[in-house]
Amino acid sequence: MTIDSRDGAEVSLPHASAATPAPRRSPWWLELLTIAWLAWVYDLVNNLAPLRLQVALRHARGILRLERSLGIDPELSLDRWLVGHKTLAVALSDYYDNVHFIATLGLLAYLWWRRADLYRPLRSALVLINVIGFAVFWLYPVAPPRLLDGFTDIVASTDAFGSWHTGPLASEANQLAAMPSLHGAYPMLIAVFFWKGSSNRKRILLAAYPLCMAFSLVYSGEHFVIDIFVGWLYVFITFYFGSKLLDRWEARQLRKQQARDEPAVLQREAVPAAP
Repeated sequence: MTIDSRDGAEVSLPHASAATPAPRRSPWWLELLTIAWLAWVYDLVNNLAPLRLQVALRHARGILRLERSLGIDPELSLDRWLVGHKTLAVALSDYYDNVHFIATLGLLAYLWWRRADLYRPLRSALVLINVIGFAVFWLYPVAPPRLLDGFTDIVASTDAFGSWHTGPLASEANQLAAMPSLHGAYPMLIAVFFWKGSSNRKRILLAAYPLCMAFSLVYSGEHFVIDIFVGWLYVFITFYFGSKLLDRWEARQLRKQQARDEPAVLQREAVPAAP
C-alpha cells in the first residue's frame, strides 16, 4: 500500500495491501486479555527467581568472561564512571525505566485506534518476542551486571522515577532476566518494522531509538552487551519469519475475497447488454 507524502512522493507502508479488505480493530477486551496472559506468564517465571539466584549469578559471570575474551566488556568501567555523574545517571535511569513502556504502549494504542493493518503484525511480533524471552528467562536465568561484585545499581542509587529496583515494584520485576534484553528488543523491533516505509530523516530517529536504549542499558549495568545483541537477533528472526507468515495470510485472504466476488462477476458478464 502507498500513500502520498507532503512532497508528493509515494511512501510504502509495511504490511498493507490495497487488494485485501481493510482490517477492523480487534476488540479492546481481547487485547487486554493478551496483556494479562503475558503478565501471568511473566509472573510465573518471576516466582522462580529466589530459587535460582546463584545459578543466574554463575551465568552472568560466564557471560562477562566471554565478553572479556572478545574484548567487548565495557559494563564495569562505564558503570563506575556513571556513578560520578549524577545528572547523567538520573537521565539514563529515567529513560530506561519509562521510555520502554511509554513509547511501546503509546505506539500500540495509536495503531490500534488508527491503523489496524499495522497494529496486528506489530502486536503479534511483540507477543512472540516476549514468549521467546520468557522461555529463555526460565531455561537460562541470567543476573544483570549490577548484581555482580564491583558494580553499582545506578537506577536504585538515583531513585529513578518509576524504578523497578526499589519500593513496592521491586518484588514484581524479574531481577534475573538479563538474557535476552527485551528492553533492547522492543526499540529494535519498532525500528525494523517502520524502516521500509520511512524517509531518511525518520530513519535517523528510528536508528537512534534502539541505540540510545542500548547505551542506557549498558551504562546503568542493566544488561551485558551480549544480552542486547541476542535481543536484537530475536527481533530479526521474528520479523523475518513473521513477515513470511503474514504474507501468506494476506494472500489467502485475497484468494478468499476473489472467490467470494467471482460468482457476482460471472453473473454480471452473463447478463446481455440492453439493446
